[in-house]
Amino acid sequence: MKVNKYITYLPVALLSLAFTACNDFLDKYPDSRMDLKTPTEVSQLLVSAYPQAHPAYLTEMYSDNTDEQLHSTWSAFDRFQEQAYQWKDIDDVSNTETPYQLWSAHYAAISACNEAIEYIDKTVKDTQTEEEYSAQLGEALLCRAFSMFQLSTVFCQAYDKATADKELGLPYPTQPEKVVGRTMERGTLAELYQKIEADMLKGISLVGTKYAKPKFHFTKQAAYAFATRFYLYAQQYDKAVMYANKVLGEQPTDILRNWAEWNRLGPSGNVQPNAFVAASDNANILLLTVPSQWGVISIPILAGSKYAHGELISKNETLQAPGPWGDSGSTLNYTVLYNNGVSKYCLRKIPYVPKVIDATAEIGVPYGEYAVFNTDLTLLERAEAYALSGQYAKALQDINSELSVFSKNRKQLTLAEIQDFYRSMAYYTPTKPTPKKALHPSFSIESTTQEPLLQCLLQLKRLVTIHEGLRLQDVKRYGITLYRRKVDVQSNVTAVTDSMKAGDPRLAIQLPQDVITAGITANPRKIGRAHV
Repeated sequence: MKVNKYITYLPVALLSLAFTACNDFLDKYPDSRMDLKTPTEVSQLLVSAYPQAHPAYLTEMYSDNTDEQLHSTWSAFDRFQEQAYQWKDIDDVSNTETPYQLWSAHYAAISACNEAIEYIDKTVKDTQTEEEYSAQLGEALLCRAFSMFQLSTVFCQAYDKATADKELGLPYPTQPEKVVGRTMERGTLAELYQKIEADMLKGISLVGTKYAKPKFHFTKQAAYAFATRFYLYAQQYDKAVMYANKVLGEQPTDILRNWAEWNRLGPSGNVQPNAFVAASDNANILLLTVPSQWGVISIPILAGSKYAHGELISKNETLQAPGPWGDSGSTLNYTVLYNNGVSKYCLRKIPYVPKVIDATAEIGVPYGEYAVFNTDLTLLERAEAYALSGQYAKALQDINSELSVFSKNRKQLTLAEIQDFYRSMAYYTPTKPTPKKALHPSFSIESTTQEPLLQCLLQLKRLVTIHEGLRLQDVKRYGITLYRRKVDVQSNVTAVTDSMKAGDPRLAIQLPQDVITAGITANPRKIGRAHV
C-alpha cells in the first residue's frame, strides 16, 4: 500500500479557515453564507455540523498504547507522528490529524451549527414554525456540544470537580463569527462543561429521528450515548447511568456487537474495518467519516513503524495479555494481526480509503470512519459509573454482559475472581509491564472491591476501544502515569526516556501556534523535562 503517494490536502470545508486574520479561524461562511429558507435547507447545512476530523491518531500516539520501536529501517511516518509521541508542542499543520486540523475542523462544524441556530432563532415566530424547526435546532445544539466536548478531551485537562473552576476551558462561540479580530476568552473548564451540558440537554429535548442516514446524525439514542459519556467524565454518575439506561434498554446483550461474527471475517483489505463501522450494525450509534491516515498507520506495515503499538505492549498489557477472563489473545473474540517485519500488533477496526483527486498524479485524501458512540462502550461506561458510585453488583453484571459477546466461551466472572486476579498481579512498571496500573485520581478509591473492579473495567475498555483514541481519556481521568520507552527488536526496554504523571501540563495538548498567535491563551508548560 503506497500511502506515501497520497498527499493530504485540507478538506474543502476547511479552506475558508486559513489563518489570514486575527482569529478568523472561527469563521466558516464569511463570503458564501447559505441562503436558508426552509427546514430542509437547514438540515442540509447541518451535514457540515459534524467535524471533519477525529483525534484517534493523535491521542493513540500520545497514550500508553505506543512505544518507540528500535530498528534501522523503522521510521516515523512524518514530523507530526514523532512530535505527538514525544509529547512536544506540535507545529506540523499538514497532516489531517494535527492539533491545527482538529481545531479548525471542529470550529468549522460549530460555525455551521451557529449559522443554523441563528437562522432558526430569527425565523421562529409562532408555535407552528417552532415545531417545524425543532428537530434541526436540537441537532445543531447537540453537534455544537459534541464538537466542544471533543475539543475538551484533546486541549484540556480531565474534568475534576475540585479543580475545574481553575483549569482552562476553550472558546465557546454561540453566534456566527462576523467581526474579524474579536478576541474570545477560554474561560474555565467548569464553565465549558456547563455550556456543553446546557446545549446537550436542550438538544436532547428537541432532536428528531427522521434522517435518510440516521447513523450519521444525532438521533435520540446517539444523544443519550453522548450524555452518558459526558456525565461519566463530569463525575455525575447517577446521570451517566440514567442516560445509559435509555440507550441499552432491558436486554443490552441484544444490541451489543456480534464480536464472534466480526472475528470470522478476514483481516485483509477493508473487510473487517468496514464491518466494524457498518451502519447496519445495531451496536453502532453514531458514525463519523473523516480524513484520516490512522487506518493504515495502525496496521502492521512499514509506514510509521517507529512509533507503534508493539509486541511488548500487546503481550503484557493489551491484546495478548492475561486478564481475569484468561489469556486475552486466545479467549476473546478477535484475531491479533501482526507480521515479522515490523513490531505492530493490531485489530482491523479502522477503514482506510483514499479518495482520489487526481488519478494520474496519484493524489488523494485518505479517509477513515469511526464509531464514536456504540453500545458496547456505553455499556462499559455505565459499568464504570456503577463501580464509581459503589454499585458493585450492577457493575459486575455489565462486565459480564460485555464478556458474553466479547469472549469466545461467553465467560462470566465473579467478584471474587476479579479481586483475586488483580490482587495477585504486580503493578505496572515500564520495565516489568502488566495490565494493572497504579491509579492516582483526585477522588478516593476503596481498595478491596472498587479498585479491582475499576482495574478490570479499564483493561476491558482498553481492549474494546483499542486504536480508537479513547485510552488517553482514561489515563487522564485516573491519573495513570505515562512513560516513554525505547524497545529493541527483541521487545526489551533499552531506555525509559520520559514520564508524565497526573496533573502534568502536557496532558492538555498544546493549542495550534496560529491560535496562540491570534491571542487565545496557550496551555501552560513547565520548563524542563520530567524526571524518570
